[in-house]
Amino acid sequence: MREPITFFRCTIILVLALAGCGRESRFPHQPITLICPWSAGGGTDRVSRQVAAQLEEELGVPVNVINATGGSGVTGHTRGARARPDGHTLAMITVELNMLHWRGLTSVTYRDFAPLQLLNRDSAALLVRADSPFTNLDELQAAIAAGPAKLKASGTAYGGIWHVALAGWLHARGLEPTAATWISINGAGPSLQELNAGGVDFVCCSLPEADAMLAGEQVRSLGVMAEKRVPGFEGVPTFREQGHEWSIAGWRGVAAPRDTPPERLAILAEAMQKVGQSGELATFMRNAGFNLSLAGPEEFAATLERQDEIFRVILTGPAFQSISGEHFGPMIFPAIIAGLLLLTLGSVAWQSRGQQAQRPREKTDLRPAIAVLAAALFYIVAAEWLGFVSCAALLVAGLLVVFRVRLVLALPLAALVTVAVYQVFAIGLRVPLPRGLLDW
Repeated sequence: MREPITFFRCTIILVLALAGCGRESRFPHQPITLICPWSAGGGTDRVSRQVAAQLEEELGVPVNVINATGGSGVTGHTRGARARPDGHTLAMITVELNMLHWRGLTSVTYRDFAPLQLLNRDSAALLVRADSPFTNLDELQAAIAAGPAKLKASGTAYGGIWHVALAGWLHARGLEPTAATWISINGAGPSLQELNAGGVDFVCCSLPEADAMLAGEQVRSLGVMAEKRVPGFEGVPTFREQGHEWSIAGWRGVAAPRDTPPERLAILAEAMQKVGQSGELATFMRNAGFNLSLAGPEEFAATLERQDEIFRVILTGPAFQSISGEHFGPMIFPAIIAGLLLLTLGSVAWQSRGQQAQRPREKTDLRPAIAVLAAALFYIVAAEWLGFVSCAALLVAGLLVVFRVRLVLALPLAALVTVAVYQVFAIGLRVPLPRGLLDW
């Protein structure tokens, strides 16, 4: 019996050595994830990566940008809001945060975030291919009016800020917001590629997002929805210069989950302030054509509240019901999965009942299925409190015992599996795992 005990002790020592233990007093003490709700190559992605590079220097830990796309921005914003509020997950939030809940796509609002730094505001613009027959806004408007829904446009996902910008312009000109068919593409970068390939007739996005194609003369801008001409793009006239009274802009900023500890928010806000006021960021924004517009936590929070009210009026009005209304709510797919799971469990129970009727002396052993469900619930409830290492080791060991693996083998095997998974995900792939009370 002494050899298995010695082996078990060695395994525990190995777990402690590889996974680490002891609470870190310094923050941050592990890599930070910056969630970007939009595709790689677009304006938000470019800003995110620049900010991440500078945050690494300020905080002294790696800052990894994760593109969590989908759902018109729902995926990234929800993941950012629901992340563990320990300061190691941030989000590059965008103007869509003030729009998604008014469209019934999510329950997440600006109140689910602790704003750290507003970075920029950019006005919408309309762009066409270099060989397009349209040379100004009047010609484009006439073509849209002549053949409703024939011209195709894109720039972001359905119902995103650039979609609303286009729909608002059409409505202001006496046309239906749906007069141009909107093709949902997740980001300005892919939308511009589709424009260049001839898949859409025009694109609505910010000028900086189209900077490379404008410089290469692959596309032309018919106008920008700004109060005055955009610095760096002085050759592009505003809508108002062409007699079209309409303007709208998007914004980007960094935020943390709402319940992040105040002392950690203060460290992050100070770091973001240094990044925002740095000459490096100013040079990047100027070269990229982005409008650097800074605001600290309190001013940023006031901006979010004000913008939310503006989009409440826009998206709940009768003219925009075709955009804000959705056929399916955000819980449709979880509901379908839950329904299918219940149907499957009911089918298994019915089949087991039939088998037991044919073989009354044989009893159906439901312990393995119950154990798996209990293990999943245990992880959901206990992971944040115990931490991944402790929780996973107990979970795996318990399942092995249920499946009749001897305890003397189950314990070291569970420890080794936990360490292996931790090394792959937490260290190799830099996935933030729950650290728990012991911080390991």
